[in-house]
Amino acid sequence: MNVRLTWVQPEDLIGHELRQAEQDGRDASRIARRWYAAGGPPAPERAGASEPPAPPRLRALAERLLDELALLETPLAAMEPTELQDVRALCPRWPAPPPARPAPDRDRLHAGWLGRAAGCLLGKPVEKLPLEGIRALARATGNWPLTDWFTARGVPAGLLAAHPWNRRSGPTSLAENIDGMPEDDDLNFPLLTVVLLQRHGRAFSTGDLARLWLDELPAGRVFTAERIAYRNLLDGVEPPGTARHRNPFREWIGAQIRADVHGWTCPGDPGAAAEQAHRDAVLTHTANGVYGAMFTAAALAEAAGGESDVHGCLAAGLRVVPPGSRYADAVRLGIGAAGTGGDFDTVVDRLHAVYAATHHWVHVLPNAALLAAALTHADGDFTRSIGNAVMGGWDTDSNGATAGSLAGLLAGRPDALPGHWTAPLKNRLATSVAGFDGTGFDTLAEQTYQEALYP
Repeated sequence: MNVRLTWVQPEDLIGHELRQAEQDGRDASRIARRWYAAGGPPAPERAGASEPPAPPRLRALAERLLDELALLETPLAAMEPTELQDVRALCPRWPAPPPARPAPDRDRLHAGWLGRAAGCLLGKPVEKLPLEGIRALARATGNWPLTDWFTARGVPAGLLAAHPWNRRSGPTSLAENIDGMPEDDDLNFPLLTVVLLQRHGRAFSTGDLARLWLDELPAGRVFTAERIAYRNLLDGVEPPGTARHRNPFREWIGAQIRADVHGWTCPGDPGAAAEQAHRDAVLTHTANGVYGAMFTAAALAEAAGGESDVHGCLAAGLRVVPPGSRYADAVRLGIGAAGTGGDFDTVVDRLHAVYAATHHWVHVLPNAALLAAALTHADGDFTRSIGNAVMGGWDTDSNGATAGSLAGLLAGRPDALPGHWTAPLKNRLATSVAGFDGTGFDTLAEQTYQEALYP
């Protein structure tokens, strides 16, 4: 049996690490010349299982070059640290604990869960599609700007041939076939965070999270940085080395999509939420990849407190991110682009002009800019929040999920969300996380509420 695992083979990783080196200012030109002169391929944009395995000589070279790349120091290290104390030292407006943390709100948490699921599901059928494909598919059915689910009804066959729905998600995420929330890593990770807090409380360690993954998370349900870290754990690498060893995806979006429950369980306390998210994120990510988790958790904690609007939530998120970092630049770019007025397509085009040619579509920076722009432009409206996040392309289901989470919290209760988004979820999600398959979002809200009760 010939099974070739993607996202872990050295010949697949080296191109991504060379791109990462270029982005963080390391001079890897000599190493790049050696790789390409030997016949090595560039970084693949899409993962697939059809590529033949590399010859032994090329795989061995990739391993050596990955180790050489790891020795190159980035000139951005001082302004983009990973250690929490160093991050906090660069954040002059780090949020202080509130005099009295607001009580958690079951209805608000329920709306957050539903919002996350709806936003994720909206983005699933067009994940991995180019921006022009997403626009064409939605416009073909009169659904642009997005105000409803994608559908294949009425879409010309030639357009579907040119831009086919996501192979795994299309059968479960179009308007005509949605039957509850299908499995997705954007929902699996929040479930695991609930389990983490139930077992270890909010003082959990990164090691606690690592053991939980090995016990409860199927290896085939993780991708990019998470798959590398999982492999590193099995190889005996300990955190935080799991995030660094041969992991070119350490500044991609994975940690950002794991942060919601950390924010939900710290209502009104963005600083505490960011610290929880940091302990989670460093299992798999560094620097900007970690900031994505901290920003998201802080923004959601602000929303969970019930005393802020979307703009205040984004501002709270920025207070836990080093202001000189590329992540902070991305968020400010998104907010600024959305604040200039005009239709959201124009905002998206501006962001793509900045990032599309240089960053992978799963990298945290373009997605952070898009998320901030989507939420700013929507001004708290739920449909526009998730619609904007998906309309911008890149990691459509992840951005839709995070936007829906925050907009759901701000809505405050499940019945404040439009019924055409929540009814198809049927209060049921599918998952391979043990004990949760078929669980209702009301049950998840209650479990999250219990973990939010105790500071």
